[in-house]
Amino acid sequence: MSTPRARARAADSVVLDDDATLHAMGYPRALTRRFQAFDNFAISFTIINILSGIFSSFGFGMNAGGPRILVFGWIGVSLMVLLIGAAMAEVASAYPTSGALYFSAGKLAKRHKGAWSWFTGWLNFVGQIGGTAATGYAAATFIQVFVQLQWPSYQPSAHQTVLITALIIVVQGLANTFTVQLVAILNRISVWWLLIGLVVIVGALIVMPDHHQSASFVTHFENNTGFTSGLYGGMLGLLVTSWTFTGFDGSFHMSEETVRATVSAPKGITRAIGFSAVAGLVLMLALVYSIGDYAKEAGAAAPPVQILIDGLGLRTAKLMLLIVIGAMLFCGLANLTSNTRQIFAFSRDGAMPGSRWWHSVSLRTRTPVKAVWLAVACSLALVVPGWWSHTAFTAIVSVNVVGLFLAYAVPIFLRLRLGDAFQPGPWHLGRWGRPIGWLAVTWILLSSVLFMLPQASPITVDSFNYAPIALAVVLLVATVWWFATARRRFQGPVSYGRPDEVAAMDLV
Repeated sequence: MSTPRARARAADSVVLDDDATLHAMGYPRALTRRFQAFDNFAISFTIINILSGIFSSFGFGMNAGGPRILVFGWIGVSLMVLLIGAAMAEVASAYPTSGALYFSAGKLAKRHKGAWSWFTGWLNFVGQIGGTAATGYAAATFIQVFVQLQWPSYQPSAHQTVLITALIIVVQGLANTFTVQLVAILNRISVWWLLIGLVVIVGALIVMPDHHQSASFVTHFENNTGFTSGLYGGMLGLLVTSWTFTGFDGSFHMSEETVRATVSAPKGITRAIGFSAVAGLVLMLALVYSIGDYAKEAGAAAPPVQILIDGLGLRTAKLMLLIVIGAMLFCGLANLTSNTRQIFAFSRDGAMPGSRWWHSVSLRTRTPVKAVWLAVACSLALVVPGWWSHTAFTAIVSVNVVGLFLAYAVPIFLRLRLGDAFQPGPWHLGRWGRPIGWLAVTWILLSSVLFMLPQASPITVDSFNYAPIALAVVLLVATVWWFATARRRFQGPVSYGRPDEVAAMDLV
């Protein structure tokens, strides 16, 4: 009987024939393979997007733990996320399909394959839709911050934020409508935008401010959450890093459009997390040591922007803000791309209403155009409540991170439960696969609890954390739907036939 190590060695020797791998999983080639290894890395690196994530959540961290949690929490949580990414990458190497998480869950489950696949797919879908909406909303907010700095008479409103968000998402939809090569080019640009932008912002924060904090300031602790427990406040501050590190399943979802996907996709996941962790730490330290008046900046509408203004002056701060806004726009674009591939694959297996529509591919662009506009429409639907209430919008998109990470946990857990029966792909963790997987699942469960705890005191209608309610609604709808109709028509990922049969169905 072969051992796991022997099977891993055998997997290493597999010829990396992308089409043959896809045919073996029961699917014909419908999408073009234009993504190289760098492009695959770029999409996850862009979705993680340290500039967008850190600038959006830095203010929360200043009040929930301060520099001590912002810096050391970043290091600790980044390492845990890297373990999650490594465990996911091992699964991605074994099942390189656009279906990604839900597909692998269906294949790895010993029983109830349809149910495991169904719930994973819907958590992933809702998490990605929420991510697209939230990223667009953040970009719209920062755009208005810039406009207000440029023209002080301008007063942002909820209506304006929603309209700008809608425009952003529609433009991102248009970009995704064209060829995947265009998306790949934009993602390559985004990587250099992020890296050069990081160097520019960090360099300015090192050189220009008249005053920097002392080395010991990195241990400074603040708890302005309203809760008396400093430990609880500090634990909430860990969410800053978790908020940033989402969406790295994008590399997994782009597998069917990636060359040498069994290796390129897992490397894309792990490299995106690793590079983001190091670059993000540099940016975090630059911002922390540039803090001047702590109370003033922590209480500002956009704390990191206030740090830039106080340290660099208004004119330079506005230029830095443009870099951040550009990063947010690239982030939303990549997030929408990943989202559409999940919709395409989920529909291909008949798991969505109107599946026949959503998995069709344009013969001209070779992209799932209808899936793109479904993703746009769903994201816009999530943004609409923000017209009346920011709290309502936050309640809806709050399931973004929890939904995504729970969707990450399912295939990792099922791979662990499968034990030695798991057939690894060419990229694998060997004997470290199980301990890394268990650490990953444990951290996902712990961080998910943190995401659902109250984040400010006193707890009011506006400060209440609606993530548990949003998650419960999603799971309730998915459960009712499953038992009402879905379990009779959806049995998990489908196969379109034997490898030779599906090869004949390939779109040229």
